Amino acid sequence: MSEGFIPGRTGGLISLGAADALWAGLTADGAVPRASAAFTCSPTDARAGYVLLGGRVVATVKAGDGQWSVREIELRRAALELNAVEMDCQDLVRIGPFRGAPKKECIEGTLLRWRQRITRELQELGGLERAARREGAGPCHLAGIDWRRIVVEQTRDRTERTWWLPRAVVRLLDAAEHAETRWLQAARPCQASTAVTVPPSHYQQVRVTDGRQRSPTAPLRPYNGELQGQLYSVLSRKPGTSRKVVGWVCAVCRTAPAAVLDHCHEHDYVRAPVCHSCNTLERPDHLYSNDIRVASRYTRLFDTDAAAWLRHWHRCPGCRARTTLPLPHLAAWTAHIACRSLRPTHHAPRSSRARKPCGALRVSWTGSHNAPRSCLLTVAVDFCPSGEHRVLAQVPYREAAKRFGTWLAETAPAAAAAAGPDRLDGLPTRFRPVIADTSSEGLALF
Repeated sequence: MSEGFIPGRTGGLISLGAADALWAGLTADGAVPRASAAFTCSPTDARAGYVLLGGRVVATVKAGDGQWSVREIELRRAALELNAVEMDCQDLVRIGPFRGAPKKECIEGTLLRWRQRITRELQELGGLERAARREGAGPCHLAGIDWRRIVVEQTRDRTERTWWLPRAVVRLLDAAEHAETRWLQAARPCQASTAVTVPPSHYQQVRVTDGRQRSPTAPLRPYNGELQGQLYSVLSRKPGTSRKVVGWVCAVCRTAPAAVLDHCHEHDYVRAPVCHSCNTLERPDHLYSNDIRVASRYTRLFDTDAAAWLRHWHRCPGCRARTTLPLPHLAAWTAHIACRSLRPTHHAPRSSRARKPCGALRVSWTGSHNAPRSCLLTVAVDFCPSGEHRVLAQVPYREAAKRFGTWLAETAPAAAAAAGPDRLDGLPTRFRPVIADTSSEGLALF
């Protein structure tokens, strides 16, 4: 389509049909699959006053003849943002179903609770294959993204089906859900209850009853340590905490809106508000309470994005003072970094020279971080060709913590400089109990 002339354009506004064609043309080469009818296909409803495109809210305008249109420049901005997203189809995040999760009603015509919406649709249609074969079954896109083309179905024990999406798409949909929530909150006091009719020169603003104007998508504020030193068990019970959290941008990736408060499960200190994607990424993949898988996602935690994650984990005063990590993270670091050279390799199937690590890396531990002298980490490989289970190393807790401190100084000098028992300026004055370690002679405290 020509850039100079678009059918249906009037004063910078284009009709919904022309917007569909322009959106398809602008996003054809992007990594994220887009829907061809993002403006006219369900669940989009232009009469609501807005359309979601990627992580952006684009306002719709009702002309004098009753026809709905959209501003072309906003559409191009949304397409530019979507094309800039890089998607790794191997980096997946589970979106459902989750046992014990509260069942919340999805609001029709909105993106709110999009995880429950996708899960419910796939369950009703009997799986991904039937949903793909059945045309017109439910919404084919969310926020202009054709999620059916990239959703992955996995089956555990041939009975339980779970669905996964690439992490980049999960972040986009979370950002879209957050933007829509802010838009609806700002539009709630508007005089118009169902549709927003805005003059073309003021399409970006919503007029409230007191005569003032404000943007429905206010920018997120960065997190600057406002919750430092506070206990999660106390803060989570305070009213209004959840509304305060969603006003921040994620403290780790600094791109997506925050959704939850991440905290240290050993010391109970709040670290920072993070998005769903980052919260899922750092959550240990437990086989049992003292046994976790060490999958490829730890490459981001301890290699590519190590500095950001180490800074985030050391927002906990307890971990920072002891120059360590929570036991599951320290165990995963020991398996992924400290014992990397011990893991056997074999020839890659599609290459004559390349080699790849074999089996599935796993680490378990006995004892607890409260008794470090008796805590022992065991690094093993499952499904190794030389044996079904192969133990690579057994590392005492204190030795693992010492190795981590050395590695921390080399990898993140700024985080290492702020760690240690002599760096207690940020610690609260409230007394924290110290547990005695009686595993050796005498009564030694750590």
